[in-house]
Amino acid sequence: MTKKSTSTGGVTTNGHKFSENGTPDSNGKLQDEDDRKVGLGKKVTLLRGISIIIGTIIGAGIFISPKGILKYSGSIGMSLIVWIGCGVLSLFGALSYAELGTCIKKSGGHYTYIMEIFGPQMAFVRLWADLIAIRPAGMAVISLAFGQYILEPLFMPCAIPPVAVKLATAIGITSVMYLNSMSVTWSARIQIFLTFSKLLAIAIIIVPGLYQLFKGETKNFENAFQFNNMELSGMPLAFYSGMYAYAGWFYLNFVTEEVEQPEKTLPLAICISMFIVTSCYVLTNVAYYTVMSAEEILASDAVAVAFAEKLLGKFSIAVPVFVALSCYGSMNGCLFALSRMFYVASREGQLPEVLSMIHVRRHTPLTAVLIMYPMTMLQLFVGDIYSLLNFMSFLRWLFIGVVVLGLIYLRYTKPDLPRPFKVPIFIPVVFCLACFFMVFLSLYSDPVNTGIGFAISLTGIPAYYIFIYFNQRPKWLQRALDSFNRSLQIILEVAPAEQ
Repeated sequence: MTKKSTSTGGVTTNGHKFSENGTPDSNGKLQDEDDRKVGLGKKVTLLRGISIIIGTIIGAGIFISPKGILKYSGSIGMSLIVWIGCGVLSLFGALSYAELGTCIKKSGGHYTYIMEIFGPQMAFVRLWADLIAIRPAGMAVISLAFGQYILEPLFMPCAIPPVAVKLATAIGITSVMYLNSMSVTWSARIQIFLTFSKLLAIAIIIVPGLYQLFKGETKNFENAFQFNNMELSGMPLAFYSGMYAYAGWFYLNFVTEEVEQPEKTLPLAICISMFIVTSCYVLTNVAYYTVMSAEEILASDAVAVAFAEKLLGKFSIAVPVFVALSCYGSMNGCLFALSRMFYVASREGQLPEVLSMIHVRRHTPLTAVLIMYPMTMLQLFVGDIYSLLNFMSFLRWLFIGVVVLGLIYLRYTKPDLPRPFKVPIFIPVVFCLACFFMVFLSLYSDPVNTGIGFAISLTGIPAYYIFIYFNQRPKWLQRALDSFNRSLQIILEVAPAEQ
C-alpha cells in the first residue's frame, strides 16, 4: 500500500524511498532520473528577471486606452507629467520591495512579507482574497484581451462573436497553464521572447511617431498645458489610472528563491525594468500625441490600432497580433509568479499540502500552477469579471501599502536585520502615503463597490478560524483528506521538495 512518509513527506513503498527508475536511492532522498533533487532550482537570471517584470507590466493597456489619464489630467502636458510621476512612484514601490526581497529571501511576494511582519491571520486574509477572486478575475481579464486581439485580423472589419472570443481565451489560458506545468526553463525562455516582441511592438509605434515629431509635426503640442479642462479633483483619478498601468513591478518578489544571487539580481532587475517601462510609456504617448490630437485619442477605444491605421497603412493589421502577444506575456508572467505564492502558502500550512509539491521529473510546482485553472475558467464563462475587478482594485493598494508600512516597521523593530540592499527611508514613506491615498480615493469615489470588495476579503477571517486555527477535524474527515492528497500526489507525480 502506498503511503506518505512521515519523515520527509515523500512517496514510499513498504517504507523504502524509490527513485524514478524504481530503485531506492542511497540517502533515502527522492530524486529524478538525472540524480537531481526534487525542487525548484535557481533558474531566474538577470535577463529572465527583467523579462518577468517588463513582460508582466506591459499588457494591453498602453496599446488600448491611455486616454483615461488624458481625460482626467485635462491636457497633453499634464498627462505626460502623470505618466512620468506614476513611473517614479512605481519605482519607489519596486525599490521598497527590493529591500524586502533581499532581507526576507523567501518567495511569495506580498503574502510572505505580510506573514513575516504581521503574522499568519492577516497573510491568510490576503491569500483568501487572492485565491477566490482577485487573481482569477485579473487573469480572466487579460486573457479576454488576448482572445479579442488574436482574432481581430481574422474577423476585420466585422465584429467578433463573443463565443469565439471566449473559446480563444480558454485556449490561451490552457496553453499558459500547460507551459508552466511542463517546464520552468521554457516558460522563462518564452517570457523573454514575448517581452522582446512587445518591446518591438512599442518600437513600431515610437520610431515613426518620433520621426514625425522631428520632421516638425508639433501642432498637437502647442498649448500642451492648457488648464481650461483641468480639474484638481480629476488628478488623483489620473494617477490611479497610471499606477494601474504600471502594476506588476512586484512579481519578481514572488519567485525570490529561484533568483540567482537575489541580493544583486533583484534590485538590478527592478531598476533596469522600471527605467525601460517608464521610458517606453512616455515615448509611446509622445508618439500618439504627435500623430493624433487629444480629441482623436479620447474618441478612440484602441489608440494603437487607430495610430497604426493613420500612419502605417496596411501594416496596421499586425498591431492586434502584437497586442495579443503582449497580453500572452502578461498571462505567462502572472501565472509563473502567482503559482509560487500558492506554493509558499501551502508550505506555510495555509493551503493543502499537495500544493507545495514538485513534479518529480519536470521540477515545476505543478499543483500550484493548476489551482488557478478552474477558478479562472469559471470567472471567464459565468462571472462578472469587470465588476469584480472594481471590487478588488482598492484591495491591491491597501495590501501593498501595508507591506511597505511593514518595511518601515522593520527598520525600527529589527534594525540589525541584514539588508544587502537598503533604500532611503523617504522612499517607502512617500510610496506608502500614495498607496493609502489611493485606497481612500476608492472609498470616496466608489463606496458601494469598494465596500463589497472589502466584505469579500473579510470572509477570510472566519475561513482562517475554520480551516487553519481550529484544525481538530473529525478523524474520518482527516482520513478522507489524507487519502485525497495521496491519490492526487500519485496521479500528478508530485513529491515534497528536498531541502
